[in-house]
Amino acid sequence: MMKEAQEKMDAALEHLAQEFQKLRTGRASAELIESVMVDSYGAPTPLKHLATISVPDSKSLMIQPFDPSQAPAVEKAFQESDLGLNPTLDGTVLRITLPPMTEERRKELVQVVGKKAEEARVSIRNAREAMHKQLKADDSLSEDDKKGKENELQKAVDAANEQVRDLAEQKETDVMSM
Repeated sequence: MMKEAQEKMDAALEHLAQEFQKLRTGRASAELIESVMVDSYGAPTPLKHLATISVPDSKSLMIQPFDPSQAPAVEKAFQESDLGLNPTLDGTVLRITLPPMTEERRKELVQVVGKKAEEARVSIRNAREAMHKQLKADDSLSEDDKKGKENELQKAVDAANEQVRDLAEQKETDVMSM
């Protein structure tokens, strides 16, 4: 029972870490764009399944589609995305130069970090609530055992929330320092 709640909390933390990797911190990173959905042969497909993404330097990205005829579709996907990135089509290779981060954009990203962290906290609370319901419904446990399990659960929740806080603080520092 406790293992299930811990797995849900770990999944929330893992998801948060993945979401934070997608946020731009001033350095070029393949994670920024690999989940951009491209209309490939009529089906939306993540960019990472259609192309090689490389980072030639800290301010640019290079995308080499596996099928060169897909380059215009990749370019269109970026134009339609909300990333604010405009690739330059150079034959069959797309190049993206990351614009410098403005103070306003940094503040927006800090707000996004806070929102993502709160979503993770909500997932952790939901896992705790589901576990509480299971404990209350379990008639095979004595009141003392239930109380002990609830205390154990709360310690796990507190530890997970602390990790969320640490991840968020680290990402905010990264965003503001670039």
